[in-house]
Amino acid sequence: MNYRLVSRYLGHFSVAIGLLMGPSALWALYFTEWRELIALMGSMAVCGAVGFGLTRFGRNADTALYQREALGLVGVSWLVAAGLGALPYVFAGVFNYVDAYFECMSGFTTTGSSVLTDFEGAGKSIMFWRSFTHWLGGMGIIVLFIAVLPYLGAGGKQLFKSESPGPDPRGLRPRIKDTAAILYSIYFGFTVAETLLLMLAGLNPYEALCQTFGTLATGGFSTRQESIAGFNNLAVDIVIIFFMVCAGGNFALYFAMLKGNLKAPWKDTEWRVYITILIVCVILVTFNLMGVEGTFRGDTPPEGSTQAMQALAHRAALGAPAEPTKYGFGKALRYGSFQVVSIMTTTGFCTDNFDKWPYFSRALLVVLMFVGGCAGSTGGGLKVVRVVMLLKMAYWRLENTFKPKMVRAIRISGQVVDESVQKTVYAFFVLYLLWFAGGTLFMSLLGLPFQTAITSVAATLNNIGPGLEHVGAEMNYALVPAVGKVFLSLCMVLGRLELFSICVLFAPAFWRHD
Repeated sequence: MNYRLVSRYLGHFSVAIGLLMGPSALWALYFTEWRELIALMGSMAVCGAVGFGLTRFGRNADTALYQREALGLVGVSWLVAAGLGALPYVFAGVFNYVDAYFECMSGFTTTGSSVLTDFEGAGKSIMFWRSFTHWLGGMGIIVLFIAVLPYLGAGGKQLFKSESPGPDPRGLRPRIKDTAAILYSIYFGFTVAETLLLMLAGLNPYEALCQTFGTLATGGFSTRQESIAGFNNLAVDIVIIFFMVCAGGNFALYFAMLKGNLKAPWKDTEWRVYITILIVCVILVTFNLMGVEGTFRGDTPPEGSTQAMQALAHRAALGAPAEPTKYGFGKALRYGSFQVVSIMTTTGFCTDNFDKWPYFSRALLVVLMFVGGCAGSTGGGLKVVRVVMLLKMAYWRLENTFKPKMVRAIRISGQVVDESVQKTVYAFFVLYLLWFAGGTLFMSLLGLPFQTAITSVAATLNNIGPGLEHVGAEMNYALVPAVGKVFLSLCMVLGRLELFSICVLFAPAFWRHD
């Protein structure tokens, strides 16, 4: 491990984090928030000092950046980013450091889990920084680093591969710097378009920009305590749904469309499956919210019977309403479509308290948490392409039991999936399940109820935000113990970097000189 080289790049990265606080400082000036301005300026000074020290230590380092250094740099950079990005919250008196680190990690990893309870007490410039961390982390803070720094050279490719979401990310240009620039150009174009549309829908520029950051990064931080429900605006809901779907898709397909291949998404297996899942789940949740629940049971107790009274008491003990929420078709379609898209794209915005929805809808949303968006998107989760690959590999193994001599290639969008990619997907899935199971047990050990423990890990590991019960749509993570917040912060960055870039940091052999 070339520690000096990693230190030098971390130094540059720390300075960049400080400079990126500049727009928030301008908002502090605009809103005359002097306390917040001092907090932001102080944070920028600390970032500069840390960056100078790290750069100084690595000034004579060898410039060659290999895979080991790239993995270490990506993993440590995200941990450092949250550590430095938490400073404005602390200096402004919004959070203690543990809560600030959780909030900032949630922002950069585009998770959207929050410990903020006083939205009015936090200054608007701090709230802007909170949302801006989403936008910075959406396409990847390292990808942004590659796009603006001309001297990374071949090392940029290693960094890009270490941070890109999904298996075997496609390169759009021979030079990785060009690829990063293209991705951010598309990202910026979407940002401008959504901001303008939200302003036309009735939002002021500040709120439009903050909701856009949360949408395109599939993050979910909002300026309102009630999330998007606070606007109660159908036009806003529709605009956000559209851009959430876009953000959950592979950005390489949008580049292909800009080059004239307008049918590129529909030729892509992952995109077709992604859209199909969304449509089917919207239909299922819509009808479920209209009251289609329990109709396939023949043992439903009569109303007023002892069994019916016991069922009501059981629901009350679980904190559920006496009767599941029921809506008319229009309302069910509006809330159902928004929440399905929000959860599957791992955005986490809310327009209704889905924790009070019927059991089937809640269970379906939990399943969608694990599916996630497409590879090459800003979304989290397993990724649709991995789900498709795992299903195809499982079916092939099943078929192989009665046709042992048959040789069949696994294909995605007409391309054969290399065996090494299949092994990586297997390894990812095993690590994912182990961490999820272990994380659930750990959170349960802290005294959290089962539903809270399991969905808190699912929501943070998949970068979604809200879970169920005590971390549900109308709740937050403030009641989670400090050690639990630190653990969930680790879950967030593990999910954002898809396990490997963080897990290798815990392998002793990774740090040893060979």
